[in-house]
Amino acid sequence: MAISFITSCSVIKKSKAPAKESYKVQLETTAGIVKIQLYEDIPLHAKNFLKLTKEGFYDGLLFHRVIPQFMIQGGDPQSKDAKPNVGLGNGSNGYLIPAEFKVEKYIHKRGALAAARTGNPEKKSSGCQFYIVEGKTYTDAQLANFEKQKGFTYTAKQKEAYKTLGGTPHLDNDYTVYGEVIEGLDIVTKISKVKCGGSNRPVTDVKIIKATVIK
Repeated sequence: MAISFITSCSVIKKSKAPAKESYKVQLETTAGIVKIQLYEDIPLHAKNFLKLTKEGFYDGLLFHRVIPQFMIQGGDPQSKDAKPNVGLGNGSNGYLIPAEFKVEKYIHKRGALAAARTGNPEKKSSGCQFYIVEGKTYTDAQLANFEKQKGFTYTAKQKEAYKTLGGTPHLDNDYTVYGEVIEGLDIVTKISKVKCGGSNRPVTDVKIIKATVIK
C-alpha cells in the first residue's frame, strides 16, 4: 500500500518593526498650544519628560514663575490647585537627574526647553521642573564676554541665533537644555508677558491643561 504524505506550508509573515518612540510633546495650556521636540541624545532628561507626560504628571500644573525677556517655568507639583498668592517653586517629585550638557549642540536660544535646578554643586536637574526660554538678543561683544567667562566658543550659527532670535546665554553649561519649541513660540511670548505678583507668579493662573506625547 502506498503511503501518501500530506505536507502543509505555513506562510511566514514578517513581523513589523516596533514603532519608533516619539520625542514630541504637546502642552495644551490656557494660553494656547505649545509643541516641543525633545532631544534624543539628551536621554536622561528627554525620557524622564516623556515618562512624566505619559503618566499625566504635568496635567493641571501651572507656569508658576514667569519673567519677561527671560523664561516661563512650570512643573512644580505643588502648583496643582494652588491657592492664589501662594509662593511656588520648591516642589519636587523626589529625585534629581544628572547634568547632560552639550553646549556644542544645544544652547539657551529662544524656545529652548531646559531643566530647572537648585544650587547643587553637580548641577543636577530637578526631576520635574522645567523652563522654556524667552530671552532677548545679544551683541557680538556680549557673546564674546560670555565665551571668556565660561571657557567655550559658540559656533557661527549659535551666535546668529543669539543675535537675531535671542535667548539666555548666561545659563549655558549651567542648566541642561534638552528640547526646543517647534510650534507655539508666540504662546511662550504671550505667557512671558502676563501680569505677575509675588515670586513672579502670574496673577491669573496659566495652566497646563493637558500634556501629550504626539507623532
